[in-house]
Amino acid sequence: SWQGVTAACAEIARNLGLDVETEVYVGRRIWGARRRIDIVVTDRVQRRSLGIEAKYQKSTGSAEEKIPATIEDIRSWPIRGLVVFWGAGFTDNMRGFLVSTGVAVELEDLEDWLRLYFAL
Repeated sequence: SWQGVTAACAEIARNLGLDVETEVYVGRRIWGARRRIDIVVTDRVQRRSLGIEAKYQKSTGSAEEKIPATIEDIRSWPIRGLVVFWGAGFTDNMRGFLVSTGVAVELEDLEDWLRLYFAL
């Protein structure tokens, strides 16, 4: 589930000694809705943060269709953003697209990605 992916991301970050905040509000979208980041991970020593959007898809369907909009939305954040995705419902084409953007990783690769990003 989405909550499961979010919890797993938070646990991985905390195990690396990073601070974790969930459902952080940051500004508004073009139509006025409040913009929310699923998770903000921070290394207080480096004073560096990363926003994470968690995406889960059990079977082929609508979550995959929202991915391009999510990647575009991340560009408007005041911090760097990353999509962390998990689930059997993501097609090979979507997995390939996500990885090619440079702003997405599968859940199983998140720990390595965070270690590199935060130089841990």
